[in-house]
Amino acid sequence: MTAQELLAKSNIEIAPEVYSLISIDHKTWNSLLDRPELSPRMTAQFMILMDKWEVTLLLDAIDFEVLRPELPNAKIQQGYRLLTFDLVLDLNVVGFMAEVSRVLAAADIPIMALSAFSRDHLLIRQVDLAKALKVLTDYTAGDDINSE
Repeated sequence: MTAQELLAKSNIEIAPEVYSLISIDHKTWNSLLDRPELSPRMTAQFMILMDKWEVTLLLDAIDFEVLRPELPNAKIQQGYRLLTFDLVLDLNVVGFMAEVSRVLAAADIPIMALSAFSRDHLLIRQVDLAKALKVLTDYTAGDDINSE
């Protein structure tokens, strides 16, 4: 199945929450681990990714406001919406996110791609959400997205 066919088959779900993307250093992360009252509520989707350079958190507005006083040196980007491609993708699928990224890049929409084990997700700025949904809908319908 092509990326366009997979995308056409996928239901795109939009999480109702508005998200913040936060970058903190490992020392800050370790201090947060000692304070379980600062943990996400577990009622909204969230992400924690630790690599050797930083710890990245994706939190909805409520969880972010709880944590914010503890993050004086964090890098913070706010105003994102989380889109989920509700289609279980086999781990052997090639090019799905590359094609989604290409289509949105052609429309000048920046994204942050996230992948879970079986589904892919995008962070899209709230200001770009309507345009992104139109571009993806037009693409799956076979319309030329560059004709506008």
